[in-house]
Amino acid sequence: MANPYDKNTPPEEKLPGRYRAFIEKYPALGKLHKEAGQIIDGLGPLDAKTCALIKIGICAGGGLESALRSHVRRALEHGASEEEIEHAVLLVMNTCGFPRTVAAWSWAREAMEHNG
Repeated sequence: MANPYDKNTPPEEKLPGRYRAFIEKYPALGKLHKEAGQIIDGLGPLDAKTCALIKIGICAGGGLESALRSHVRRALEHGASEEEIEHAVLLVMNTCGFPRTVAAWSWAREAMEHNG
């Protein structure tokens, strides 16, 4: 299995196994999903780092561990600091609760530790 935190690992190999299995079975849906994401990211004035930080908050609020780890990696790749990533997670607390924030914070910390 590829190491998702290794900078030499190709992006497609950093995807979680279940996601890869799904898009292998349904390649048209995988292609559509990827294209939609690219189109949406390009629609507005936000840069890639800001988009990744927003997506971290969304994933934290939704309890989406794999996606959060992925967006932490992307945020770091686009120049986000650990403090910015942690802030994106902490912003979730008053809306989504303390337990979800702590879980998301721990996922983000693990992703950042493996990335470093």
